[in-house]
Amino acid sequence: MKVLLYAEGLKTIGKSGLGKAIKHQMKALDDEKIEYTTDPKCLDYDILHINTYFAKSYFLAKKAKKMGKKIVYHAHSTEEDYKDGFIMGHATSKLFKWWITKCYSLGDVLITPTEYSKNILQGYKGLENKKIYAISNGIELSLFKKDKDARKKFLKRYKYKDGDKIIIGIGLYIRRKGIVDFVELAKRMPEYKFIWFGESPLKFSTKDVKKAVNTKLPNLKFAGYVDQKLIKEAMCSCDLYLFPTLEETEGIPIIEACACETPAIIRDIPIFDNWLTDSVNVYKAKDIDEFEEKIKKYLNGELKDVTKNGLLVAKERDIKKIGKELKRVYKDVLKNSK
Repeated sequence: MKVLLYAEGLKTIGKSGLGKAIKHQMKALDDEKIEYTTDPKCLDYDILHINTYFAKSYFLAKKAKKMGKKIVYHAHSTEEDYKDGFIMGHATSKLFKWWITKCYSLGDVLITPTEYSKNILQGYKGLENKKIYAISNGIELSLFKKDKDARKKFLKRYKYKDGDKIIIGIGLYIRRKGIVDFVELAKRMPEYKFIWFGESPLKFSTKDVKKAVNTKLPNLKFAGYVDQKLIKEAMCSCDLYLFPTLEETEGIPIIEACACETPAIIRDIPIFDNWLTDSVNVYKAKDIDEFEEKIKKYLNGELKDVTKNGLLVAKERDIKKIGKELKRVYKDVLKNSK
């Protein structure tokens, strides 16, 4: 069994959650000793595992179909998580839905990160009868684990003091990630330090996001894009991870936070139902006022520590387990072709 693992424009998407998911797939296939190539010119493969929905991706899938190859299409995106992204998102969301459905329909099977995104895709006309597997994008549990010695480096790197209460956020400069609320919370709570990791070109961002990122506050920093080692350092050093996202198909950073035993407050939205539970493994907030209330309560010691339960969530999504699940999908696809 040989897999062509394809992602179009990896240099461009490499800083996103999608880029991280593809790197996780490579690691998972290595762990399971599954032979794979990333060269789209390769012809001696059995399965095309495709991750992107751009034009080259579509035509590569069409070519593979004509050659009689089996296609596993990874559905990382939905109309729902596209809408509150960049400018014109709402105006073009129906066109986006039509296009991704056209791409995904080329797959013999689909993989999507969660049962939530699976249910969404099954509601799309043209995908109702498609076999869809819900498999987490996973994390490298061996990398993301608690490190009590990280804080000293972190404080020095970002010029914080020992007694500072530090809250981190992670994501691209898009409304969907909750960056506007993150900045508003920094305004409301000057007694805490807020720092956002991740970036994307502001020229593609909505006006409210541009305004948020250009906000100047003494307790607010934008660290830009950093590699995963520094994300881990931040996770292990902060007092609280804030995930005010409005929509996800999974949300890798919250799994990383759980792995690092980092206390987290996330937005109470359907994607997190059934696997992240308020006051059990994380804390949840419905709106900005509740975020403010719970942040203050947690940092004042009024809420219990639930990070040990969060760690159990991360362990279920270790990349080693994900590799075994991908292998099972590949075997099923090949078996059904005989």
